[in-house]
Amino acid sequence: MTETPPLRIIRFGAGAIAELDDVCGEAGIAAPLLVTTRRGAGTVAGLPVVGTFDGVLPHVPVETVRAAADRAREAGADGLVGLGGGSAMDTCKAVVAELAARGIDPLPRVVAVPTTYAGAEWTPYFGMLLAPGRKGGGGDERARPVAAIYDPELSVGLPLAATVGTAMNALAHCAEALYHPERNAAAERHAETGATAIGYALPLVVERPDGIYGRTRLLEGAMRAALALAESGLCLGHAMAQALGGRYGLPQGSTNAVCLPAALRFNEVAVPDSVARFAQALGVDDAPSGVEELALLGGFARLRDLGVPADDLDEVAEAVAVRRGALENPRSVTAAEVAELLRSVW
Repeated sequence: MTETPPLRIIRFGAGAIAELDDVCGEAGIAAPLLVTTRRGAGTVAGLPVVGTFDGVLPHVPVETVRAAADRAREAGADGLVGLGGGSAMDTCKAVVAELAARGIDPLPRVVAVPTTYAGAEWTPYFGMLLAPGRKGGGGDERARPVAAIYDPELSVGLPLAATVGTAMNALAHCAEALYHPERNAAAERHAETGATAIGYALPLVVERPDGIYGRTRLLEGAMRAALALAESGLCLGHAMAQALGGRYGLPQGSTNAVCLPAALRFNEVAVPDSVARFAQALGVDDAPSGVEELALLGGFARLRDLGVPADDLDEVAEAVAVRRGALENPRSVTAAEVAELLRSVW
């Protein structure tokens, strides 16, 4: 069984996508397959790849994973270039796990090219939609990306909701990296740097969506958030967001934007110093209120505005309470407490 080498190759800057061939060479990839959406495939041309799978869908339906794995085999790909947001990254990781289950060896290595701010590119974990309303996932160290290319020009044109939503997802990574039980000094350093960059740059990008300076600073924050996540893990805010997203097909960024303030208020009792550090990094006195102000830049305020039915909250809470993020939260949480938190932001 082939192990993925512990690489972390990073290219950052406007036009960095032009370095894809060099990055693949450094990662030992000779035949990369582009994995993206139809829109993503239309935004880039002439990339040095052996083929394209453009069927990436939100929440990563298991059928698309199998189709992408088939395409990788047909193309003879020894690498996967995930271009897009969290769904593109998760599709690549899930394809590696699918090929491993089929007994394929060696497995393709993953290169991440984020075009949003989701921050999913440095972990081995992935989510999948196993059936309508039922989210699952897994993790495999061999699926952890070995390289990432951060090109702010690829995020110009990203719609407002996706810009703010995915930035809020990254911000949740920063918050949780400051109080996750498995955090380390590197996680905390990346989290504070990332939160500062996101808090500064997100209003700039909303005011001037086509400005490359703001997009660059925001992408730097998202990169730091991804590195923070790689050194820590997910907690309650993400557990709520993932359960809601999988059940109702909602973007994880929008659900994180609404759920993070509630999770911060709940956890502040147990980890006041960590929440205070997060507030300081954001440059605000109160972390939950600061997050709410940033979320409003994208119009994210209440779960009811996202179409979540009030009658379902108890059932959603049961699903949240058994998720890994809830179980690893620094303050123990019951399903009844989760239900109250969901009602507080409904």
